[in-house]
Amino acid sequence: MKQLQNYNTALYLRLSRDDELQGESSSITSQRQLLMQYVKERGWSIVDEYIDDGYSGTNYDRPNFQRMIDDIEDGKINCVITKDLSRLGRNYVLTGQYTDFYFPSKGVRYIAVNDNVDTLNGENEIAPFLNILNEMQSRQTSKKIKSAFRARFANGSHPTARAPLGYRKDSERKDHLVPNEETRWIVEKIFDMAAHGMGAAKICGYLNKNKIPTPAQLHHRENGEYDHIINNDIEKTWSNAYIKNLLSNEVYIGNSVHYKYSTISFKNRKCERKPEEEWFRVENTHEPLISQEVWDAVQRIRTSRKRVNKKKHDNIFAGLLKCADCGRVLRLSSHYRKRTNDVWFSYYCSKYNETNAACCSQHYLRQDVIYGIVLERLQYWIGQAHNDKDKLLNKLLQNGDTKRASELKRIKTELNKAQKRKSSLDNLFSKLYEDRATDKISEYNFTMLSQKYQAEQAELNEKGENLQAELDRFERSADDAQKWIDLISKYTELTELTAPLLNELIDKIVVHEAYKDTDGNRTQEIEIYYRFIGKID
Repeated sequence: MKQLQNYNTALYLRLSRDDELQGESSSITSQRQLLMQYVKERGWSIVDEYIDDGYSGTNYDRPNFQRMIDDIEDGKINCVITKDLSRLGRNYVLTGQYTDFYFPSKGVRYIAVNDNVDTLNGENEIAPFLNILNEMQSRQTSKKIKSAFRARFANGSHPTARAPLGYRKDSERKDHLVPNEETRWIVEKIFDMAAHGMGAAKICGYLNKNKIPTPAQLHHRENGEYDHIINNDIEKTWSNAYIKNLLSNEVYIGNSVHYKYSTISFKNRKCERKPEEEWFRVENTHEPLISQEVWDAVQRIRTSRKRVNKKKHDNIFAGLLKCADCGRVLRLSSHYRKRTNDVWFSYYCSKYNETNAACCSQHYLRQDVIYGIVLERLQYWIGQAHNDKDKLLNKLLQNGDTKRASELKRIKTELNKAQKRKSSLDNLFSKLYEDRATDKISEYNFTMLSQKYQAEQAELNEKGENLQAELDRFERSADDAQKWIDLISKYTELTELTAPLLNELIDKIVVHEAYKDTDGNRTQEIEIYYRFIGKID
């Protein structure tokens, strides 16, 4: 068979933690020796070695694999060699796409030495089955590893990259926690303050005011790094979220709780939080820092605080108030002045609260103020609706003309693109069936491409339906305005706001940061977006 005189070759080597269990035969050193010998015997040129050590083959988001793809795109490589197909990957669909479509489309020859796969020789009937077997092996390995970890957890193992605050790893047994006598006092102080009724915000304030080192700072110091080289202000600041997590962490009463988070599947490494009933709790795995009595008292206070807030005060603006700068919701906070026995409520940006002012700004807004503003505006529009509905309808339509025109143009453009792509897919399907009927493509490739095109068609159909719905909604702007007028006309003399009423009439309320004007008066912009019609004030 006639071959090119020379190939610009990429040696791709991959080893995952699972592959290490197979011994030296799968090591990076072993792969390199095999591939170097293969290339040397043929006198080809080696462009580079691309090594992903410690990366799973079930996805292709590997740094050196992507670097190799970049070099292929730049025309530096026309041959890729791996020890076997499993080194390229263990996801049979994606591996097939690279070997059957991507590499040939770029004029790149692919060789899997031990599996006797060489794209120069045309299609290999065995390769798809090898890819499926490789994925099945990865699936079984994942199950075995999970089972092994569960057994270790049941025996009291607490493997962790970094010990929780107040603990350190046992020098004789790395998966066992022992108290850190230098930092346990911080945890004990936090629980003591919580047991005496202090909330997370006040505890944060105390820790930051007294410059108590954060877990991040302590970690840097253990590694010989000092505060003056830490540029991230968040690492130097205690946050409400961290304190709340610490106060709910059972590790401090000697328990280990596992599987709070887990990956979606062995192929999808995205983590998701599991329901509490699916957690795996093992008690008395290490020495506690906090007594059961203190723990129970803290949990009782935290639960009581939440229940009192919900029971005694209805947060009617829940989910409606948005920060104008970061987009997060505003969180309700209660205030108590002991001297006068006064209680009042206000809102703060939740991102500001969680980072204790390290990110975003306060956006402080008293609830009685926003209550009065919204009540006055709704009373005004109710009055307008009852006085002259036709006049109000014309005003609403004129108010949104400019914005509607711009949005309408965007929707029509996107809809046109989706329809063109759908038409193109219909043609591709027709060509695909012709190629299969004349045996120009294999059954495997036909099935894979059909599934791919069908998936894209389904996405385009859904997108087209959504865009058409948006288009219909904008073209029915007069109907929307009339709908809102009919909605608000149900009310006559409005004297009180309720959560159902607000959610029926209002989409969101955007709150800007307050500032002082030239006369020193506090000024704050509030934007009300009504349902169906948006901002009209």
